[in-house]
Amino acid sequence: MDPHITMVGLGVGDLQRAIEFYQNGLGLPRNEGPEDIAFFDMGGVTLSLYPRDKLAEDIGISPEGSGFSGVTLAHNVDSPEAVDAVLREAVEAGATLVKPGQKVFWGGYSGYFSDPDGHYWEVAHNPFL
Repeated sequence: MDPHITMVGLGVGDLQRAIEFYQNGLGLPRNEGPEDIAFFDMGGVTLSLYPRDKLAEDIGISPEGSGFSGVTLAHNVDSPEAVDAVLREAVEAGATLVKPGQKVFWGGYSGYFSDPDGHYWEVAHNPFL
């Protein structure tokens, strides 16, 4: 396998609400595509939003589920101040602040928010990258 990720897909409960959050709230550029799925350019990786029930059907599993899935997405920025700014932007767009920005055990600074569908995003400044 050629080790790289080209797309991250998120199953969402309300596609229009998710599009509003990511496109208008966070300002992600949306790519052209069919109406029943949304694609956003993330600088080399595409973020796709698709109705959760239809995504589960495509996989062949039940759409039911709750709690922590064991998956987080990460967005790295240039400074601790930028972490706090992105967290504020996400909350203003409708996210829930899960963990405010703070110094972390690995030597960086990070915080977490969850999008309107409960997907967890870490916003981090990693001085080692």
